[in-house]
Amino acid sequence: MHARFARGAGRSAAFAAVLTATLTCATAATAQPSESTPSASTTPVGTPAPDAGSIAITTKDTAGDILPGAAFLLLDSTGQEAGRGTTDAQGKLTLPDLAPGVYRLKETDSGSPLHDVVADQDIIVTPGATVPVTVIDPFKPAHLTLKAKDTKTGKLLPGSTVNIGTGDTTLLTLTTGPKGTASGDLPISSRTTKFWAKQTKAPSGYALYKPSKTFTAGPGTPVTVTVANFKTSTAPAPTEKPTGTATRTPPMSAGKTADDTPGGMMSTRPHSTASDADSLPSPSTDATGDATPKALVGSLAHTGTDATAWILGAAGLLAASGIGAVAVNRGRRTGSDETTQSGED
Repeated sequence: MHARFARGAGRSAAFAAVLTATLTCATAATAQPSESTPSASTTPVGTPAPDAGSIAITTKDTAGDILPGAAFLLLDSTGQEAGRGTTDAQGKLTLPDLAPGVYRLKETDSGSPLHDVVADQDIIVTPGATVPVTVIDPFKPAHLTLKAKDTKTGKLLPGSTVNIGTGDTTLLTLTTGPKGTASGDLPISSRTTKFWAKQTKAPSGYALYKPSKTFTAGPGTPVTVTVANFKTSTAPAPTEKPTGTATRTPPMSAGKTADDTPGGMMSTRPHSTASDADSLPSPSTDATGDATPKALVGSLAHTGTDATAWILGAAGLLAASGIGAVAVNRGRRTGSDETTQSGED
């Protein structure tokens, strides 16, 4: 009996030893996975971690000069900040340790009072690569004020149109408003730029200012351009429009001068008067008692041609009349002599 009890106790002790060893192995196996949980949650077993990329920024202006002190902010695809920084003395900035993906780069400050910031841009980062980005900050525009005024009075004039440009390029066109002024932003390409201004339309009632005016302007600075115009002269309209042709006037009766005609048109020849008529030969009477028609007395109508031919014709007519009168007188005298001789016989 004691032997059976001893064998039973031995079996119980062996079973207890096996159970203890099993529990110890189970506890060790349960505790081991808990130590590797963090790495298992971020990286699946058998998948390598992706390589990080970076962005290298260089800032310049339109003239090619580097711009230190420019500030940038980088956002990931969810809008969360992924990096930020400021360019160094060489105008450079690197944003490292970026997971592959699409990012939004924002310039928040140009670092210069003469320059503006650029618009936002998207950048794609690839694994293990550095993406170079060159940012060109533009110069701030000059604020231009245009004035048009009267040269003599200094009064500001509306309706003046002026083109402003540099070289062969027109950059801005302004027209003065009711107050005689206009304004606009003039693009600047360097720290000091030379411009020209040319008027293309003058204010109403004024002559066009044809010469071009030149001026200089810098980034962000105000500049004023003034164009002065002369007022056009308004000559009175003529009361009578010349036609370039002679005007015929009706013949005037004896003793009437050109001043008596309508409009007071003066003749180019001397006027006939009553004394002129008295100096002409009197009409003669022929044997029948008929009077020779009296020559017309008075001024000839002014036709724009020379009156010499008319005067010579009148003189010839008068001479013919005189010759006729002499012939008649001689005939009468001859008849009288023949009658006397026949009486004496």
